[in-house]
Amino acid sequence: MAVTTFIDEYTSPVSPLRIFKASIVDSHNLIPKLMPQAIKSVEFLQGNGGAGSIKQINFAEGGAFKSVKYHIDELNEDTYTYSYTLIEGDALVDKLKKITYDVKLEQSPDGGSIAKVTSKYYTLGDFALKEEEIKVGKEKVMAIYKVVEAYLLQNPNAYV
Repeated sequence: MAVTTFIDEYTSPVSPLRIFKASIVDSHNLIPKLMPQAIKSVEFLQGNGGAGSIKQINFAEGGAFKSVKYHIDELNEDTYTYSYTLIEGDALVDKLKKITYDVKLEQSPDGGSIAKVTSKYYTLGDFALKEEEIKVGKEKVMAIYKVVEAYLLQNPNAYV
């Protein structure tokens, strides 16, 4: 098994508090409403959203994936940190054991936020990841992030 690590950084004009609440803490409610064409539903199979919970994302019909399951390893609303592990679903294909994500939001000097994301891909056997495949997945996640950001900019009193 090999581990491939990516570290990415994203900036937003929205404060860490609002981005964290909307895109992480309340994602199961907000994202299916904002993107019903992509995300059919998000449900907790175990727990209520805190550490130890298992969350399933069900994608809209016609997409590349049907569903994925995440284990929430850490959710800290005081430090704006969130760690989770993709444990099951179409995105893992048969060549990945799991994918872990560590997200930390920090205040930027202009009042917005900086998101630092570390993703680790645990491959099975001698399978080698292709950066193009990872890039496609990151672009989809970034699209969701941008939709949430746009919603927060248009609704300045939401998630305060």
